[in-house]
Amino acid sequence: MTTKLYANGVKQSGWQPFNGKLWQRNYYEHIIHNDNELFKVRDYVDENPANWEMEAPPHDLFPFPLP
Repeated sequence: MTTKLYANGVKQSGWQPFNGKLWQRNYYEHIIHNDNELFKVRDYVDENPANWEMEAPPHDLFPFPLP
């Protein structure tokens, strides 16, 4: 879910506001220094969506309906 979608849900659908930070904790950017790192990042981007369903938390943990 995007931050914009959540904000719209709070404004338009009565979702409970979240007063904390909405950004990923410990997020950082990484500079790719060589071809080996580039290949690792490409593999991650290509393969990561396959893990989403396995890693998704149960829907009953969310205080609002998911799209």
